[in-house]
Amino acid sequence: MAAERRRTAAPAEAGQASGDYEDVPLRIHFTVGDLARTRIADGPAPCIELSTAARQLQERTHTVRFGAWRHRTLSALHPASRMVFALMPSRGRITDFLSGTNGATPAELLEQIRSTSRSRLRASLEHTAQHQPLPSWAHRLPDDPLLLQQLCDSLEHVAGHALIPHWQQIQAMTAADAAVRSRQMLSGGIETLLTRINPRRVRWRAPVLEIAMASALDADVHLAGQGMLLQPSVFAIEAPIVDLDAVPQPVLTYPVAQLQKGAVMPLFAAFPSGDGRVAPAVDAVGSVLGQTRAAVLSTIACHPGCSTQQLAALVGIAKASASEHATTLRNAGLIDTHRDRGTTAHVATPTGIAVLNAPSGRP
Repeated sequence: MAAERRRTAAPAEAGQASGDYEDVPLRIHFTVGDLARTRIADGPAPCIELSTAARQLQERTHTVRFGAWRHRTLSALHPASRMVFALMPSRGRITDFLSGTNGATPAELLEQIRSTSRSRLRASLEHTAQHQPLPSWAHRLPDDPLLLQQLCDSLEHVAGHALIPHWQQIQAMTAADAAVRSRQMLSGGIETLLTRINPRRVRWRAPVLEIAMASALDADVHLAGQGMLLQPSVFAIEAPIVDLDAVPQPVLTYPVAQLQKGAVMPLFAAFPSGDGRVAPAVDAVGSVLGQTRAAVLSTIACHPGCSTQQLAALVGIAKASASEHATTLRNAGLIDTHRDRGTTAHVATPTGIAVLNAPSGRP
């Protein structure tokens, strides 16, 4: 990838940015081949969600969206969690070996971090130290297995309270976003997708994608046929995160569509059970019992992001009936519906999935 950079790119660097931008320093140049190879990720990225969740825990912003989650999580964390926050600060860089791992699930991510080689540990810490101070103990990590184990145990502890119990909801939100983006692609092509991906921070001026970076990165980047991976995120709702060195192609992280519409609903409002699933709400289940409504819920769970018209076709009912059942399920907290310029995308909530997974089978 050819790049003309007047300031060093920092893929793991992020910070807070407020308001709409006036100046856009990062310019990513697309060729026809780049546009053809640009795609939407098919699910959340555990490394991005964990690192940005750690940042959100150290912030006091977005209290409506994250306040209850932040309070419950911080109340449950033991003091050793400060080790994690020292290497995942709310400002500046996140040490590469914690943020550049590609585990497909939170558990796989944590296992990969535990098995990081000494050489990568040392190189990652030295790279971070060039940009910001590190705690004195961090320099001992490559040569102190017990200290590294303590850090990894603390990271698993943070993930176990901040991320893993909510993973189903994070997957549902990214699935709904993928449905919205797919319809944007179908209706207007890749340029419509790039125009709407994050209007407050990202601007498409063909053939250049201009991105407002919190790090004030001033660069012209030429993708040279690689295209980009567009990665939706639940926790990364501030300035965009761009990883120019990701393999097999650069990554642009953006907030899921639900969080771009000024939504003020709290996230992760339900209290999860110990196994990460949300217990069914008995009163809500009673209000939606019925064969057709159960079929609608099951269909939405099996086809996350389906539109009302698609739902009607899959269940074999009229569109008006599908809309009515979806409204009842939504009011009961068993599904969410995301809207984008006249289109809808239905997804099952963790409560709805728990209802379907209950020992009795179906509600």
